[in-house]
Amino acid sequence: MVRGKTPMRRIENATSRQVTFSKRRNGLLKKAFELSVLCDAEVALVIFSPRGKLYEFASSSMQGTIERYMRHTKDRRKEKQSSEQEIELCKQETADLMKKIELLEASKRKLLGIGLGNCCIEELQHIEQQLESSVSNIRARKTQVFKEQIEKLKEKERVLTTENAMLSEKCGTQPDKEASHPAAGWNSSSSMRESGSGITSEEVETQLFIGPPPSRR
Repeated sequence: MVRGKTPMRRIENATSRQVTFSKRRNGLLKKAFELSVLCDAEVALVIFSPRGKLYEFASSSMQGTIERYMRHTKDRRKEKQSSEQEIELCKQETADLMKKIELLEASKRKLLGIGLGNCCIEELQHIEQQLESSVSNIRARKTQVFKEQIEKLKEKERVLTTENAMLSEKCGTQPDKEASHPAAGWNSSSSMRESGSGITSEEVETQLFIGPPPSRR
């Protein structure tokens, strides 16, 4: 069975207390000296006896070590205050951003036509103006996009026309201008064929003839 350690408490007997103080004090001063020598540490130890007598040990200079300690604690206090101020500032910024997000969400719902029951006439008119301005901007942008697309198509048409002319020149032929008007081309070609051959609708024989040709008769 493992027994717990006896809790530490004040020694009631004055003589025993003074003896224990002397022993522990000397051991503590010895440990401080060993720590400064073995580990090359700057150690300063201050002890006041129950009667107010001072015992101290310093590896270098007691005053220098105390000043260094004061500077260190001062810097730590400043860092702590600075970190606390930064934390408070971040909390305030977070709260402000949350409020802005809530306002934006409410404005978005109103623009969608949701939650308009508590809006006054001035607010409704303002929302209407916002929507009309948005629609106007969207239409203007749509018109601009259409114009840009038309310009691109025209430029593509010019490029293709130029390439067609160059290919026709290389092949020694003229560009087919009648390709875009097939009906007109068909009418002109049929009329050319009729006029070139000298055949008209009146000269075509449609009667059936049986027997040897007239020249052999």
